[in-house]
Amino acid sequence: MGKIIIGVALLYATMLGSQCTVVKNNVAARPKVSTPLGVLEGIQDGDVEAFKGIPYAAAPVGPLRWRAPQAVTPWAGIRDASKFCDECAQVTWPYDAGKIKANTSEDCLYINLWRPAKRSRGKRLPVMVWIHGGSFVGGGSSDTVTSGAAFARQGVILASINYRLGRFGHFAFPALSAEHPEEPKGSYAHMDQIAALQWIKNNIASFGGDPNNVTIFGESAGGLSIHSLLTIPAAKGLFHKAIIQSAGGRNAGLTGRPIQEENADPHHPVSAQTIGINFARSRGIQETDAAALAQLRALPFEQVVGGGEEIYSPKPHAVSTYAGPIVDGKLVVETPEQAYATGRQSKVPLLIGFNSAEILAGVVNAQSKEELFSKFAPYSEEAKKAYDPEGNRTLEALLPMVNTDKGWAEPSRFTARSFTTNDSDAFVYLFDYVQTAFRPYFPYGAFHTTEIPFVFNNLPGGNGVKLTETDKQVAAMMNTYWANFAKNGDPNRSGLPRWEKHDAGDDTLLEIRSDGTASSRPDPSKLRLNVIENTIPTWK
Repeated sequence: MGKIIIGVALLYATMLGSQCTVVKNNVAARPKVSTPLGVLEGIQDGDVEAFKGIPYAAAPVGPLRWRAPQAVTPWAGIRDASKFCDECAQVTWPYDAGKIKANTSEDCLYINLWRPAKRSRGKRLPVMVWIHGGSFVGGGSSDTVTSGAAFARQGVILASINYRLGRFGHFAFPALSAEHPEEPKGSYAHMDQIAALQWIKNNIASFGGDPNNVTIFGESAGGLSIHSLLTIPAAKGLFHKAIIQSAGGRNAGLTGRPIQEENADPHHPVSAQTIGINFARSRGIQETDAAALAQLRALPFEQVVGGGEEIYSPKPHAVSTYAGPIVDGKLVVETPEQAYATGRQSKVPLLIGFNSAEILAGVVNAQSKEELFSKFAPYSEEAKKAYDPEGNRTLEALLPMVNTDKGWAEPSRFTARSFTTNDSDAFVYLFDYVQTAFRPYFPYGAFHTTEIPFVFNNLPGGNGVKLTETDKQVAAMMNTYWANFAKNGDPNRSGLPRWEKHDAGDDTLLEIRSDGTASSRPDPSKLRLNVIENTIPTWK
């Protein structure tokens, strides 16, 4: 599943990057901002100003590898903030064993900002913080599709961040657990995200932003990160609204591995610490003491990235050497599903949704319709009535429906219900629009990640790709909904189709249809999702 998701994400991506430097040139035409850490010199493009490659934490290298983010050292002079810095270390895509993607490294904890060039004096602008996806092993903040220019034109400051990936982002080891007992362990990616939000709180006023009006949003692994930030105690108060795109809400393969206890979770029979030991031994490090940890920190970063084994094991049935997100008991104290079930999440407005055909297979696999419906036992007959009432749907058409419902739609409904019953507003969407030029590639509906360029109103064009007026209208609509929500917790505005709040009685959502129209309605998949919900305890 991870391979499919990352591949589609990068269908749209053109990654850029460069090493960052502190410079003393003073170009009068370029915008400058004085922050508590030093002066930044950005760049202006028409009605938008951008400040790129701003360090929000010290480089996590050498002895800081697998440490909580440390403070940035202030700089003298003027720091050039006109270029993206390196993204976090990862392999190339398409996957090429042992080949590291260009412009990625361990020195990657940077944030980028876009703001309107013209701002009202004394008015603080709402802030949106984008957390990219990529199965926690890929992606970054310099994707041209996720430029914040369109949001800036809506009167919003858009921030995008990098966070540690793969084994740099999620790792446990006995000697790590023993050192610096005052620090959290395991999910360094989430620690980075929290550090970036703390940087926003401390610095965004220098850019004209409102530290008391911050919206976090992300897609896929970025959306899973939003789930975690909503339920991590240390993140509480650092944001005020949340948007989750295509990231479900229930426990699954990318959420909540125990750091030490074996067999503590049916999704994760092997603890993160055991996986860390497996990785060390794969690199010839047999012990688990402080000396072994020093050897691990001395490994070249390319060996830690490890040629892509984070997702793709080099051999069938290989010993697991990549953990993914970790429940350490100090930073991450429970999974999002556990928190939602008892109402312990942050009480903030939520916007959440999913695409109509997230993936073709991967969450659920079957070679025949009979095998597919057998997985719903003891509700197989109910599943047939909900998914194939006439008995004429093909397996190829059913698999995207079942996979989307199980992995994204029903968990999103579960999350929305947990917010509305906890006195928080929730707005749910179903995205079924496919950019006109790409429709031949997505016959069953909107695939995973395909909503992202619409949200950023930055549709890929050129190279023979023609944008239709409907494409542009849908992108403008979604970008405006998202910006409105960031401003005041309500996506609605005059001239847009009315987006009703989620109601648990009829599971109200906004359907963005394949023809580009949109309206609020009861969830058309409610019967299917009810079957999915009923089978959660018994799913085969």
